[in-house]
Amino acid sequence: MPQVELLIESWPLLEPFVITGHTWTHCNVLIVSITENGVTGRGEATGVYYLDETAESIYQQVLGIQQKLEQGVSREQLQSLLPLGGARNAIDCALWDLEAKSSGRSIFGITGIPSSPVSTVNTVTIDTPKNMANKAAAITARQIKVKLDGEYPLQRITAVCNTRPDADIVVDVNEGWSFAQLVELAPQFKALGIKMIEQPLPRGEDDALEAYQSPIMLCADESCLDTSELDQTARRYQMVNIKLDKTGGLTEALNLARQAKDKGMTLMVGNMTGTSLAMAPAYVIAQLCDFVDLDGALFLLGDRSFPMNYENGIVTGLSSQLWG
Repeated sequence: MPQVELLIESWPLLEPFVITGHTWTHCNVLIVSITENGVTGRGEATGVYYLDETAESIYQQVLGIQQKLEQGVSREQLQSLLPLGGARNAIDCALWDLEAKSSGRSIFGITGIPSSPVSTVNTVTIDTPKNMANKAAAITARQIKVKLDGEYPLQRITAVCNTRPDADIVVDVNEGWSFAQLVELAPQFKALGIKMIEQPLPRGEDDALEAYQSPIMLCADESCLDTSELDQTARRYQMVNIKLDKTGGLTEALNLARQAKDKGMTLMVGNMTGTSLAMAPAYVIAQLCDFVDLDGALFLLGDRSFPMNYENGIVTGLSSQLWG
């Protein structure tokens, strides 16, 4: 029978990570390890902060079903045992890892998804316009994501664009604008060459987008957690950001990716920060995406053994010794 171990880890960040309404100095994660017949699969989750999840809260969720897990649970059964969120994500990814290691097949062999290096954005967090420009100047990648809120968005993004005219730049507002701000700013951002605006409006307050013709592609993040919200999302956005903590694991993330693609939507994969162990299963989804945001491990002071490799914005090196 499987054995389940739970561990909370706290990974310090290189510098504070600042977005609309939130600042983090540490990344606290839950590790779920499932061992069967001498083989161990692992999964990592941070949780969904805007659903009030923490490493401790998702730890308690997993603890609540640990006995069932140790009786043996399939990925399909797991979907109804826990709701979407970090707890299910950590378990689901551990089960995928366990299957890969037990079978001797890679995660790409199991899913049938071809693997190749991907280009990720590198993220500039909220700061003064000058400091944000300096951060952008230090990035060697040619794809940059800029975090913004409702304060001085045009000044901040202009500073970054002036510093990195060579870069493809996207913006992530994390629910920080009003609809009036979006209408005013979108044409100006288009004139600056911005490729996409992610989650400009608060979750649950974006119905105005159904009648809005944006000059820039709009991406749903907080507004689309899993497939149950996809129909509404497709009426309001042209792109969806898939995060495994939101979907509750790789299993549902794959469903969301396929259904969104069937609707003609552009796909993006993102992260809630974390180590390479969290980036690894998202790297599978990245193979299906047009936009990739898997730089979460780069914000940490340290990383796992056998980490993913990041060089000039290119992500490679998923080792079975890490995951999958």
